[in-house]
Amino acid sequence: MKLLTRIKISYFLAFICPVVLILATVFGVMKMGLNSMEQKYDLDQSSYEMILDPMSMLGHMTASTVEELEQVTKEDPDKLLDQVYLEKLNERLSNHSSYLLVKKDWQNIYSGLPKEGNYKDDLNYSPKDGKDESLYVMDEQPYHIQQMNFTFSDGSVGQVLIYTNVAQIVPQIKKLVAQIIITSLLILFAGSFIAMFWLYKSIVYPLNKLKTAAENIKDGNLNFSVAAETDDEIGEVCVAFEEMRLKLKGQIERNIQYEKESKELISNISHDLKTPMTAIKGYIEGIMDGVADTEEKRDRYIRTIYNKVNDMNSLIEELFLYAKLDSNSVTYSFAKVNVDAYFQDCVEEISLDLESQGVDFGYFNYADRDTVIIADPEQLKRVVNNIIGNSVKYASPDRKLMISLRIMEEAEFVKIEIEDNGKGIARNEVPLIFDRCYRTDASRNSSKGGSGLGLSIAKKIIEEHGGKIWAVSTEGVGTTMCFVLRKYKENNVYE
Repeated sequence: MKLLTRIKISYFLAFICPVVLILATVFGVMKMGLNSMEQKYDLDQSSYEMILDPMSMLGHMTASTVEELEQVTKEDPDKLLDQVYLEKLNERLSNHSSYLLVKKDWQNIYSGLPKEGNYKDDLNYSPKDGKDESLYVMDEQPYHIQQMNFTFSDGSVGQVLIYTNVAQIVPQIKKLVAQIIITSLLILFAGSFIAMFWLYKSIVYPLNKLKTAAENIKDGNLNFSVAAETDDEIGEVCVAFEEMRLKLKGQIERNIQYEKESKELISNISHDLKTPMTAIKGYIEGIMDGVADTEEKRDRYIRTIYNKVNDMNSLIEELFLYAKLDSNSVTYSFAKVNVDAYFQDCVEEISLDLESQGVDFGYFNYADRDTVIIADPEQLKRVVNNIIGNSVKYASPDRKLMISLRIMEEAEFVKIEIEDNGKGIARNEVPLIFDRCYRTDASRNSSKGGSGLGLSIAKKIIEEHGGKIWAVSTEGVGTTMCFVLRKYKENNVYE
């Protein structure tokens, strides 16, 4: 649910819904109040107008009696001289807090007014064109007067006055209105509270979670998760925050791993440099101390020193290349390369060196002779040399080393396999051999030489070519290094 939808719903809960409930409650309370008044005051019918206009209620309370009196004053006015009849009328009116007063020629001939009510019976109103009058008297005890003017049979002026005690009616109206107001306020408060609580829970609660998560990140703690509990904008923020946390955590873990590898690299390079340096120092001291006392010995010492210096130079160059690859500062010279022609040249150059070391080398091209790839010839040659160099370093002492280089096509790729029958690699170590400075010989026997960066460099170069490299090995049997390169197409990104 979107945030805007939540705000609309909260508005509905806080205003529209309470208004509807208030209106329903008002009509309900008024209806119950009117029903109560109907029963108490024996009203024939009631309407909501009575609450808005209490005077109309007073009229309804005495309506039947007034109708009877109007009929009597027209048909038999002298009947109002009958005290027994008047007593009956007054008794009926008293049930509605109303009382009868009859005058003839402005003199009271019958009074049903209670003494304790402090009603004024000396109010004389002359008829205005024979019209009836209605008066509301504000006194210590407010009351309402209905006056009917008529003429007795002897021509004398007559008045019938009905006094109604308003104090009996108004408090109930006030109580009813108070109930309506209090109920309305309670409904409005409850609706606002529900809307605020719902809005708070759906907005402020997840914001507090985000605040806590931000404080955790500030304190360096990334081992937590931020779950999106809603699908609105705040939920989207939670998802984005969680993605940011994962990226930050991954970056920090990579930085820690990189720092660890850097320290390991420095340690390894220091070890690999110290060994030839120690040997060089020893041979130089031998020459200086006269240990190499013949021309043949001196020549052998010097050649050994020269070879050690070359090893150190190769090590430093390899390290420098890796640093450039790691910082993406190596400039590649990509070009169209015919696979068959390129690897034929590589094989001719490599085979001479391998033959001098007593290694059997085989080359097999199963790909089309016209197959072309986009590659940097120099860097691709470095990959091949690094892989074959590793095969020579880790040859098995129990058998003659054999290396095969095979080329084949796989859909849109060219696959190169370099297989040897060397020592092989333990299954659990195969995924690690492309890590920088990783060596399968934990003791770092310096007789093997190298920095341990060869396969790591090969992996980076192949990946920069848009390819993939992996190894398949069986310990004690041998290793096959495989990598694939995409065939040349007109829209190749490297062209």
